[in-house]
Amino acid sequence: MDMTLNPTPLIEIKGLSKNFAGRGGLTERLTRRPLETLYALDDINLTIYRGEILGLVGESGSGKTTLGRCLLRLIEPTRGQILFKGQDIVRLAPAQLQPIRRKLQMIFQDPYSSLNPRMTIQQTLAEVLTVHHIVPSSEVNNRVRELLRMVGLPTDSAGRYPRHFSGGQRQRIGIARALAMGPEFIVADEPVSAVDVSIQAQVLSLLLDLKQRFGLTVLLIAHDLSVVQYLSNRVAVMYLGKLVEVASAQAIYSKPLHPYTLGLLLSAPQPDPSHRTRRVAVEGDPPSPLHPPSGCHFHTRCFLAKERCRVEEPKFEDVGGGHWVACHYYQEMAARPSFAAELQAAA
Repeated sequence: MDMTLNPTPLIEIKGLSKNFAGRGGLTERLTRRPLETLYALDDINLTIYRGEILGLVGESGSGKTTLGRCLLRLIEPTRGQILFKGQDIVRLAPAQLQPIRRKLQMIFQDPYSSLNPRMTIQQTLAEVLTVHHIVPSSEVNNRVRELLRMVGLPTDSAGRYPRHFSGGQRQRIGIARALAMGPEFIVADEPVSAVDVSIQAQVLSLLLDLKQRFGLTVLLIAHDLSVVQYLSNRVAVMYLGKLVEVASAQAIYSKPLHPYTLGLLLSAPQPDPSHRTRRVAVEGDPPSPLHPPSGCHFHTRCFLAKERCRVEEPKFEDVGGGHWVACHYYQEMAARPSFAAELQAAA
């Protein structure tokens, strides 16, 4: 994204952390062993600019969904600030938060479980409009039909139940519900992972079209790096509850500065048979967030790791041009060939 176009922050995340305390089982009660803490998010600092799509990528368990839910106060942060247009929403009471919730919406990963199977689509969308007093009661039916047309569904489908729709259609209904209150910011949590491959492009094109039509700001959480590349202005990479790299999509996909980012790119399936890699870019499994490694969390799997990485945590800093990275040896990454050359060499 060209930051000269609109450098206005919409969401500012400062020192955000989220810990989950262990519940403890029979063993812990009998031995009086102290409960362990899971560090899902650890000191996240990130700015999301008005009108952009920010892609958030990382392996399962890296904290992506937890971050998205914390931004909407669906999960309460342990500490830190979330500034929405300069106002810290973490400190707001439920009554104060309600009018702001209209501006912050979520598209859930599973389009079926996020819809009430006992309510028709008309009832689902009408409930949102009625509870939040979006339109007068006399205009609810018209607004429901307008929302359905907006996401490419026939207006006569309003009387059907979720089970009557395909996965792609249910995801469109979820998008319509998110748009019902006229939001400014949407968290899209794996919006196409639960739909058929043949439908994914349609849903992605719809999201991009709606973003452009309504000037939405979107946090796009995804595993599929091609999805993020297609939609995002910037990309943020998470590993074990921490941000390790944030940059423009062009910089991430052409010249990543963190070994983990390069590993994700090399691990992505390549449609061109001549570009199939013969080696695993990131070896082993991620460590447990219950017992994260000392120093740089990624050092146990990193091909650049040195003794310093084992004892000293790297700072997350801007290394130029809005490219943020947390790596002691990002200069060595900068000296490497471009990603295209790296991919060709690995084939």
